[in-house]
Amino acid sequence: MIILGIILIVLGYLAPVPSIVMTIGWILLVVGLILTLLGAVGRPMGRKTYF
Repeated sequence: MIILGIILIVLGYLAPVPSIVMTIGWILLVVGLILTLLGAVGRPMGRKTYF
C-alpha cells in the first residue's frame, strides 16, 4: 500500500494525469503508514496483529 501510494504520487508529478491520482496516492501512503505503525506496536487491527 505504501509503495503503491509512492508510485501514484510520482506518477501524478511526472505525467499529465488528473490530480485525483496524486490525491489517491497520498491517501494510500498515509493509510499504509498508519497500519504499519499499528502493526509494529502490536495493536490488533480487526483480527490481524500485523500488516
